[in-house]
Amino acid sequence: MKYRWSPAPPQPLLAQQLAHRLGISPLLAQCLLNRGLSDPETITQFLEPRLKQLADPFLLPNMTMAVERLFRARAAAETVVIFGDYDVDGVTSAALLMEVLTTLGWRAECYLPHRMDEGYGLSQDGVENCLKKFPAALLLAVDCGSTAMNSIAWLKERGVEVIVLDHHQVSLPAPAAIALVNPQLCAVDSDLPSAFTELCSVGLAFKLAHAVVKRGRESGLPGSLDYDLRPLLDLVALGTIADIVPLVGENRILVSAGLRRLQTTQRPGLVALKQVAQTPSEIGTYEVGFQLGPRLNAAGRLETAAEALQLLRARNLEEALPLAHALDSRNRERQKIERSIHGEVAGALRAKFDPQTDFVIVEGQLLWHIGVVGIVASRVLQEFHRPTLIVGGDGEHWRGSGRSIPGFDLAAALRECDDLLVRHGGHAMAAGLTIHPQQLDPLRQRLNELARRSLKPEDLQPPLRLDAEVGMEEISLPALAEFKRLQPTGQGNPAVQFYSRKLAHQRPLQRIGSEKQHVKLWVTDGLTTHEAVWWGAGGESLPVGKFDLAFAPQLNEFNGRRTVQLKVLDWRPAE
Repeated sequence: MKYRWSPAPPQPLLAQQLAHRLGISPLLAQCLLNRGLSDPETITQFLEPRLKQLADPFLLPNMTMAVERLFRARAAAETVVIFGDYDVDGVTSAALLMEVLTTLGWRAECYLPHRMDEGYGLSQDGVENCLKKFPAALLLAVDCGSTAMNSIAWLKERGVEVIVLDHHQVSLPAPAAIALVNPQLCAVDSDLPSAFTELCSVGLAFKLAHAVVKRGRESGLPGSLDYDLRPLLDLVALGTIADIVPLVGENRILVSAGLRRLQTTQRPGLVALKQVAQTPSEIGTYEVGFQLGPRLNAAGRLETAAEALQLLRARNLEEALPLAHALDSRNRERQKIERSIHGEVAGALRAKFDPQTDFVIVEGQLLWHIGVVGIVASRVLQEFHRPTLIVGGDGEHWRGSGRSIPGFDLAAALRECDDLLVRHGGHAMAAGLTIHPQQLDPLRQRLNELARRSLKPEDLQPPLRLDAEVGMEEISLPALAEFKRLQPTGQGNPAVQFYSRKLAHQRPLQRIGSEKQHVKLWVTDGLTTHEAVWWGAGGESLPVGKFDLAFAPQLNEFNGRRTVQLKVLDWRPAE
């Protein structure tokens, strides 16, 4: 077995009750229970997300103060500078707010920091360069700022007030912003509603836009009465999916509506991006996460995200297409750099990795591009299932990015290594750091000591979440149509995965692909047979005799014919 199988506990009685009450199958009811949904009313809202279910934006902490300050800026003809971030969430947030504020009569400018020169967030270099370019008395920090105590204090000394619109962890003490709109405050204050805690920054930008329009309608703001917020949802879906936040609660509502908008969007930049990425007519979370998102992210990863913002704000296709092609080219360049670094890391690990002693992977090299080290860390973690830090740079200090596994709090571990680091930050599953190159070996040694204390051997075998044991006859075309009601799937709401026992080959397996790297199987439980495909099986050992199979059911459409196909996840010999 490649994975540690982790089947959800069956709840047949409760599943039957829900199935009868809601008119769904017991299998779908079990899948909903696995996702923490047991109340019929909550399940109905989950299966039928509607924009009218969204909560009042003024319930967000400090939203009233933020909106009041923005309206004072408009009345005084002050320029509002939107200070964004260089990832998809940051760029879509900035584009959305620029569109809303400028349309409704605000004077607004936008500044995106340069990854290499200014670093992440409201850095001192970033805010100084921002004010040189756009002198202003009000700065709206989006997707950053929740820990920028020093920069915000510096701005305050110079008469610049700051609104922070962000979803990252808040420092203690919190920065002295005039309004800190952050759902993380809901998590620490029981008096605040918890409905917003999953939102990322583009979701918060939409809530701010909603609040502005709502206040505008109450006060007679020109243009607000007939302002339609729904066309903004294509941007919300893009940023939310790309930021890999849980697709539950308000995110599920916004992404469901946003994906429908994305299918038919008239936004020139997205029409061009879809054309260049050759997305299918039906766009889901996969197409956003692996086709559109990476192209928007590419510019910010390598240098500045200015091209991505220009694309989203393009006024026509003639302006948008060259930008979309440029981002596509940047993405290919990013992929090439990423493959090169990943190859070097994989080569180094093949030569020295010991699964018995190496609980944490730390690799660094001169000139490794800091814009892609996080992606490389994610890929290495997927292969080795170990907490992974990849570091690079070309100066006195190197910068790195880390990803972790359940059971090992990476941010807490880095705090234990504070004496070895220049700076660090993040959360349990992802973190960043700056380090002197000569401290890499001591860091690796210290982190491994910490991991050996907190991780058990079974933690180092990746878990495989399985919704239920099923018979082959339960996986049918009507069942696939029903499972589709769980979409959009992603973080917090995973696609369904099942397992079946005591299967056999109905006919000999077949190797497919240009390099015969995939395997097609026909598996049967004696009553029902399904075609299955094991993508990238390569040199994996293949099932023989009687076996149990873990799989994700999929719809296969070929030559106008629709059939069930199983995507193989893992197998084990049958008991």
